[in-house]
Amino acid sequence: MEKWIVVTGIWMMFASCMVLFIRGATGPSRNELRPVEVKDGERDVKPPEFRV
Repeated sequence: MEKWIVVTGIWMMFASCMVLFIRGATGPSRNELRPVEVKDGERDVKPPEFRV
């Protein structure tokens, strides 16, 4: 009886890890990227140069 409780506990941990892995692999981060609107003035901006 004790052996079956241990086996069932290990199986349940494995099953829950698989569920979390599958949900993470198919989550919203796997969707296509959305394009970001860039205004005309933002494209020509140069980063400031720092001289030491």
